[in-house]
Amino acid sequence: MGKKKIKSTQTTGQVTEAPQKNVAVEKIWWNDFRLQALVLIIIGLICFANSFTNEYALDDGITIGNNDYVQAGTQGIPDILSNDAYQSFYNRMGSNQVLSGGRYRPLSIVTFAIEQQFFGARDGEIPQYNIATVRHVVNVLVYILSVIILLYFLRNFIFKETTLIAFIASLIFLIHPIHTEVVANIKSRDEILSFLFIILTFIMLFKYDETRKKSSLAISLLFFFLALLSKEYAVVLLALIPMLFYIVKKDTIQNTLIKTIPFFVVTVIYVCIRLSLVGVGSSAESTEILNSPFLYATAPEKWATKIEILDRYLRLLFYPTPLSCDYSYNTIPYVDFANGWVWLSIVIHVTLIVAAIKLFFKRNILSFAIAFYLLNLLLVSNFVFDIGATMGERLLYHSSFGFALALAIGIVWLLKKINSTPVATVVATVVLTFIIAWSAAKDIRRNAEWKNDATLFKNDVNTVPNSVLANGNAGKIYIDMGLKEDNKDRQKILMDSGITYVNRAISIDKKFVNGYLDLAFAYVKMQQYDSATKNIGEVRILNPQNPRVDSISRDIAAGYTAEAVLYINTDWKKGLPFLEKAAYAAPNNVDAWNNLGNAYFLFAKDYSKAKEAWNRVLQIDPNNQKAKMGLINLPKYQ
Repeated sequence: MGKKKIKSTQTTGQVTEAPQKNVAVEKIWWNDFRLQALVLIIIGLICFANSFTNEYALDDGITIGNNDYVQAGTQGIPDILSNDAYQSFYNRMGSNQVLSGGRYRPLSIVTFAIEQQFFGARDGEIPQYNIATVRHVVNVLVYILSVIILLYFLRNFIFKETTLIAFIASLIFLIHPIHTEVVANIKSRDEILSFLFIILTFIMLFKYDETRKKSSLAISLLFFFLALLSKEYAVVLLALIPMLFYIVKKDTIQNTLIKTIPFFVVTVIYVCIRLSLVGVGSSAESTEILNSPFLYATAPEKWATKIEILDRYLRLLFYPTPLSCDYSYNTIPYVDFANGWVWLSIVIHVTLIVAAIKLFFKRNILSFAIAFYLLNLLLVSNFVFDIGATMGERLLYHSSFGFALALAIGIVWLLKKINSTPVATVVATVVLTFIIAWSAAKDIRRNAEWKNDATLFKNDVNTVPNSVLANGNAGKIYIDMGLKEDNKDRQKILMDSGITYVNRAISIDKKFVNGYLDLAFAYVKMQQYDSATKNIGEVRILNPQNPRVDSISRDIAAGYTAEAVLYINTDWKKGLPFLEKAAYAAPNNVDAWNNLGNAYFLFAKDYSKAKEAWNRVLQIDPNNQKAKMGLINLPKYQ
């Protein structure tokens, strides 16, 4: 081994050792921000550019395509800023808020309205651009931008001496397949913007700490407010800001709490705005399993299942396979405290909490990584408040940064154990190349599955075969495909497949309203009106106010009436039962009851039943002239 170099100081005459730098680690990648950023941009485009040609999928229709406020372009922005994120959907459904807490996340929806203004169709014109493509491009570019800004933050404020950690953490976050939903599903832009503004908040706050410029603090507070407007997750910064300054800046706990006071003020302002505009959401306990996934569970099962789900999140972070757009009932079976996974989850997460506390007082950055993971996970765990879902890959987006950061720290720590530069270089290159290649392949494949509803639901129903929603969505897709098919044999195969999937969904949840509606719709198109009537009857019991009930009922009545016409003039006894079925299938349809009244009057000569039918018409429409004339003429024949 060579002798350590000696550095002499001219001013004091003292002799000190030059600082020892781990050359084996630092020379694995060129220590240049621009080069590292370029590498991340290229890898990001490789992983996600194939989503550019995707269409709308999953909740994109509710949030964008069928959102009246978004479709109004910039004119709709005031409505977006002053309403619940799903208010336009509720208006169309004729319902009130059904989710507890409400959803006030206007910022991403504002960006959709701006895109609509510049790239969407207006006044019946054919747009020059596929606006879905524009939105997918924006999602990918903003996502990559957020990772570059993350790299800048980690390099310049957290890991100034070991920038390799910053690069690896940013790389892992960039390529992790768990993020495909956030990137490929346009609606999830709220997650991307939230994380972006959280990192920008940190950057400007650190700059304020170094320069004491009030403008930097003001900008930091603005970014924090924008993060809150993107999604509520930014509230965790109230704990993470003092924690980070205590660890990195070696501040006292008192000083770090003082730094957080302005952010508490902004949070209070945000909460006041939110409550004044959208309130607290639905206060009634949901009776719909898709909005209350633990509805059928006992109290012990609720808590055991919530704890066990934390294990599932960890497994997806370490091995993100298989991936699904849906984890609704009964994808994750209820478990109790006799389940070993529940206790493993308790041990793991209690260990993480203890480690975070101990490392915090040692001012170890791993404490921040663990806290970032756990605090964001807490918000989506259903422990604090009901989020209306068991779990979701998009819900893990923020927490995954804590995971990526901890993993990067661990990788570099292992590399530092290698004293040979060539060996460390080879090991790092092999490991990172494998991670990049595997993740990129997974990202590209999963992006393609997010092409549209058809490809997504047909794929994911095989991944989560016990999911009510996955089966229901797949069934609807096959039914829609069948309706567009000209070949009768092929049409029957598609329709039967769709009906099979929907029936499977109903077998899992007997109260699946949309399933009954889709079956009724399918049977109408197949001219199986008795089956359609049976299913629409189930909806009348479960959700009589559903807006689809009347429209499907009218179609059923029209189908029965068409069959009645074939017989009524030649053999009224065969035709009359079809008119009766039409009236009872559409109890609010005045035409159906008028036709039945006429048939009783003209053909059956049953004047009492004719009177009942016309009276029913007047109950629905008191000014109906046909029914009034029929009743006026009845006495002549009685």
